[in-house]
Amino acid sequence: MKKIMREFFFAIILITVVSAGVSAAEKQKNQVVTIQTSAICGSCKARLEKALKATDGVEEAMLNLNNKKMKIKYDPSKTDADKLREVIANTGYDADNVKKNEEAFNNLPHCCQKPMEGDMH
Repeated sequence: MKKIMREFFFAIILITVVSAGVSAAEKQKNQVVTIQTSAICGSCKARLEKALKATDGVEEAMLNLNNKKMKIKYDPSKTDADKLREVIANTGYDADNVKKNEEAFNNLPHCCQKPMEGDMH
């Protein structure tokens, strides 16, 4: 009976350790990229965050309007930084060295089209 209890206890510990390792591996899969955008207002922020969060593999997207940098947490098995830049550009904004899609830009509200001093628009 002691042998069975010992084996059972060992199996529980082994399962716990393996589960923790799998969970840690899942968390390590995600990467974070920061992309410079040409966003200028709260409407831009909401639009970009919504577009990125709707992208397969994106877990989080947060735009800092003070420096216009978008921080994106994503699963690299589903997307990559270049595709995320394309999503931003296709929403109507510059994304690092990827220029905005002009048609999408022209469809933005006027507040999002107003260039500010030193802006990339």
